[in-house]
Amino acid sequence: MSYRRHLRLRLENDPKNGGRKKLKLVGKDLSGGLPYDLFDLSELEILELSPERQSCLLYRLEKLPKEIGRLVNLKVLMLDTNELRELPAEISNLRHLERLALSNNRLKTLPHDFSDLQSLQSLHLVNNQFEEFPLEVCYLESLTFLDVSDNKLTALPKEVSYMGRLETFLLFFNEIRSLPDNICKMKSLKTLWLGKNKLTALPKHFGRLKQLDWGYRQHSSNIDGNPLRKPPLEICRRGPLDIARYFAMKEGWKDGDPDSDYDENQERDPEDLEDERKAVRHTHNGQI
Repeated sequence: MSYRRHLRLRLENDPKNGGRKKLKLVGKDLSGGLPYDLFDLSELEILELSPERQSCLLYRLEKLPKEIGRLVNLKVLMLDTNELRELPAEISNLRHLERLALSNNRLKTLPHDFSDLQSLQSLHLVNNQFEEFPLEVCYLESLTFLDVSDNKLTALPKEVSYMGRLETFLLFFNEIRSLPDNICKMKSLKTLWLGKNKLTALPKHFGRLKQLDWGYRQHSSNIDGNPLRKPPLEICRRGPLDIARYFAMKEGWKDGDPDSDYDENQERDPEDLEDERKAVRHTHNGQI
């Protein structure tokens, strides 16, 4: 990665984000690489490195330097529409980061310590090259918004239920064939988009997701474009209550879904979660 030292950097106060210190570099500003002085801006809170116009697409980042980890006060990092194939491990130093936009890149994996971003609330990974759901994301306990649409995912791990605060989960345009039962324990979910996948069945406890409702909140959920048979699509479109009734009849539940109030996350010890996060790192490093 080459750097430019002579680009004049001017911070702005962003009124849309509470007056936070903001820097925007696009187009020709990036023609010689990122300015080295950028990484000395310790007060920087919002950094935008995403092309906005067609003319800016000529100047896209192919690599994010490890020095990004020095911007420890960053709250927002916008890296959409670049040519990134990987992220430096040092990005995990950004412990105050709340929003990270990485859509329209070429990412296949995330760094081992990505789960250290425990302040992260919003993560955008649309249109990358993920074939497996990045397990590190499941341990982001503050996450409320996650978009992994338009990738090559075929399945979700059971650990998705660890994202206990997740409210919006977008999975459009993947190749997902089945959902783990644990997704039914994500009681905070209000919006779940599963359209344009390869689902033939929903988990039998899917009706537990009572915050979702196709019938009354039109944009709450979308499951069109799947070859669903259990339940049929016309039942799914009517919402969780009808889905619950369908499975109650199929499973012979006379009193409805058993254990419908069970919440796995209420019983999880924080120390257990931390141990699992460490195990994920070690697995990546080939240590177990």
